[in-house]
Amino acid sequence: MTAGRAAAEPGPQRRVVTIVNGRGLHARAAAKFVKLAAEFEADVEVAKDRARVAGSSIMGLMMLAAGPGTRLELCAGGPDAAAALDALVALVERKFGEDRE
Repeated sequence: MTAGRAAAEPGPQRRVVTIVNGRGLHARAAAKFVKLAAEFEADVEVAKDRARVAGSSIMGLMMLAAGPGTRLELCAGGPDAAAALDALVALVERKFGEDRE
């Protein structure tokens, strides 16, 4: 155990987010999601209905076919789980930086 690190990591963190951009979770948005998720020491998964995919997979995210209004559950485990989810939720809420509405 290193100094400043807790003896045990907290359990998985979860957040629910709604896709608000006009094009949904398409290729460019999925690429931004994956790139941001990779900046954290956390394993991120995204779920829609019964489908669950790795937050590190552009193709997996696109296969969710998450259009505008779709609710997704983001789950993460690891030392940076909460920070990763906060950043990813903010990315989705900012419409992936694409819609200027």
